[in-house]
Amino acid sequence: MPSLLGIDNGLTVTKAVIFDVDGSPLATARRRVPQSIPEPRRIERDMAGLWRATAEAIAEAVAACGRPASDIAAVAATAHGDGLYLLDGERQPLGPGILSLDSRAGATVRAWEQAGLFPDLLAATGQHPHVSAPSALLGWIHDHEPERFARIAHVLACKDWLRFCLTGTIGTDRTEASISFTDVRTQDYSPEALRLYGLAALTDALPPVAHSASIVGYVTAQAAALTGLAEGTPVAAGLHDVTASALGIGAHRPGVAGIVAGTYSINEVVTSEPAVDPGWFCRNAIEPGQWNAMSISPASAANYDWFLDTLCKDLQAEAAQTGGSAHEALGRRVEAALEKPSTLLFHPYLFGSPHGDAASGSFIGLRGWHDRSDMLRAVLEGIAFNHRSHVDALRAGFGIGAARLTGGISRNPVFVQLFADVLGLPVTVTATDEAAAWGAALCAGTAAGLYASVQDDPRDLDAASHTHDPDPGRRAAYDRRYRIYDRIVGALKPVWPEIEALDLEQMG
Repeated sequence: MPSLLGIDNGLTVTKAVIFDVDGSPLATARRRVPQSIPEPRRIERDMAGLWRATAEAIAEAVAACGRPASDIAAVAATAHGDGLYLLDGERQPLGPGILSLDSRAGATVRAWEQAGLFPDLLAATGQHPHVSAPSALLGWIHDHEPERFARIAHVLACKDWLRFCLTGTIGTDRTEASISFTDVRTQDYSPEALRLYGLAALTDALPPVAHSASIVGYVTAQAAALTGLAEGTPVAAGLHDVTASALGIGAHRPGVAGIVAGTYSINEVVTSEPAVDPGWFCRNAIEPGQWNAMSISPASAANYDWFLDTLCKDLQAEAAQTGGSAHEALGRRVEAALEKPSTLLFHPYLFGSPHGDAASGSFIGLRGWHDRSDMLRAVLEGIAFNHRSHVDALRAGFGIGAARLTGGISRNPVFVQLFADVLGLPVTVTATDEAAAWGAALCAGTAAGLYASVQDDPRDLDAASHTHDPDPGRRAAYDRRYRIYDRIVGALKPVWPEIEALDLEQMG
């Protein structure tokens, strides 16, 4: 009986999930992939170590699924977008991989903006560059590491590196190609974009582009020995994890906002026209003639994780001893906190924001009678408010009637209802623990001829989903709170650079 392997590589964990053709997970294995921070703003990881960890996860999943490896009809990977994975002329890693949390290229992006390039780049590529975009990172390497820049032979994304390790072939897919260097209208590589970025020397280093559900290679003997996969297993091109997550929860379709509450606040909608606006990135969708409008920032559930790790260690230790869940315990406390008035607001900019790299997180309205539950409520509201700022930008340009939510937060109904009330939209959660991996598996299954298209999801999504409708009273209250939250952002914008400068001052 055929099965499918979806690989999902995030910023800290790489996962291998084997699915039955009906979408049921048969086995899941994970490995942590350490990050390295050699200097402030530089966030990297070893490329060879990433492959080893992924190969180990695949081998564990293959051994645990209860079926022979030869049953796996095809493989596809998805991984974090943006960032940079470079190979030299010998197809060897050219330094560590750079993660999408990296912000070393802030000065590069500001220089492009000050030079007046942003309007031309928006018109050409459908987006402004940001600090972790391949364009910005390559610009930084050009200026600061010219010897490394001169040796660049292949510019890859994370999932493209994993594909290379599996097959020995080099390439990317349409969704990943459009992160920096494609013409927003033709959806093909743009010489004009490379010229504007000052990166024309890399024209031949950009990888060939294939459809996400195209077979682009086969598992090599070497990869088979490491992973337990059968040599010759077909490998599909795969796709960017933002798009994979939306596909995996049934949100990669017009009129539906796909929302991922993870490290990044990801909010997207599929369009049939290349709508260009500073409020979102206009990138390639999976199919030709479709685009994916994405409004994103590194300001979502990572703030919740920080709160748990920093202020709730006792609850985590208690849960570990009793076999309970710290998330459930906190959820009950937040539910109680939501029933009483609060002046407390939180801006979830601990790791980044939609307002530039100088913005920082803050509690506003904190009083002596507030406790940990009140603070966590504010953190969750702030996360939802940040998502709303992105969804509102998309609503200004597109008809959005509903939202589908995924990410760890989506497992708690209290938090999902909070999103529905803040967004003022019906929010649907699909029972898919590994949405991005399933999105990759849909590409693999389509490539193998098991599905007519990547939209041909065999699951009964209606039966596997639950929709939370906004409560009218709470929605009105959250509108008021959001307006205050947004006004505070405007008031803090001129102060954030001064606050950031304090980090450079030496006391004493």
